[in-house]
Amino acid sequence: MQTISQDIGPKIAGLKIGTRGSLLALAQAHETRSRLMAAHGLPEDAFEIVVISTSGDRIQDRPLSEAGGKGLFTKEIEEAMLDGRIDIAVHSSKDMPTVLPDGLELSAFLPREDARDAFIGRSAKTIAEMPEAAVIGSSSLRRQALIRRMRPDLKVIMFRGNVQTRLRKLDEGVAEGTILAQAGLRRLGLDHVVTELMSLEAFPPAPGQGAICIESRIGDASARDMVAAIHHAPTGHALACERAFLAALDGSCRTPLAGYAEIDGDRLAFSGLILTPNGQETHAVTVDGKAVDAVALGRKAGEEVRARAGTGFFDGWG
Repeated sequence: MQTISQDIGPKIAGLKIGTRGSLLALAQAHETRSRLMAAHGLPEDAFEIVVISTSGDRIQDRPLSEAGGKGLFTKEIEEAMLDGRIDIAVHSSKDMPTVLPDGLELSAFLPREDARDAFIGRSAKTIAEMPEAAVIGSSSLRRQALIRRMRPDLKVIMFRGNVQTRLRKLDEGVAEGTILAQAGLRRLGLDHVVTELMSLEAFPPAPGQGAICIESRIGDASARDMVAAIHHAPTGHALACERAFLAALDGSCRTPLAGYAEIDGDRLAFSGLILTPNGQETHAVTVDGKAVDAVALGRKAGEEVRARAGTGFFDGWG
């Protein structure tokens, strides 16, 4: 049992950190543990990383939008937290549904990594250089729609699996290129495979992309105070805005949309975009204001872009 300083509450024996089992998820859990160790002066054995298999990891034969959405990557982990098998959970923020189970909350965000998407090409170094009608793989509706907006001639195929699986499919020639999050590649030490970094303007990211979040039980003061020491407030404001935008649009894996908030001191600037799956109809929105008003700004952006798109925009494909 490790004694925690008085300002973070009672003693915690082996704080259990829940995570998925992919290499990227484990890298994120290890980063979280390292930050907690440094913040509290604790040894590695004060924390236990608990790997939990999720439905999202097991279902590989169809898009998430058909299988149940974002919650597939969090459901089993959240159940483990609610029944006490783990104390906190580490997630990729973009995997988090906007509505959490009763009794759970997002209690901390780590400093955001690069939020941009990265193109990895077998021969072509950029999407623009891909041959006409070439095959590109992606399982994300947002990325598929953005690809079709840029290059409607390309054939987009589903590319499920973890980072290593997708890169293996690329090596095997299943596709001529794919798009992955730069943050994930960097955390895995794989950013050398990137052939083009997509700009935030031309290829805006998913809400939450590049940010690690920590989920805990509401009322668990020990866990909450423990993770508060590694919370990055600017990232928290940015993610609050992006998640409010997502919630205003009932966003999930069924909706091609992008959203990104930038923090500059006490100010926040947000850009959002919704698209039809073919990428040919888009509606963009920008808002700015005080960072402390992040939720209201995100909600306003979502309501504005929904009104601009019209009631029929989501019909027939959501």
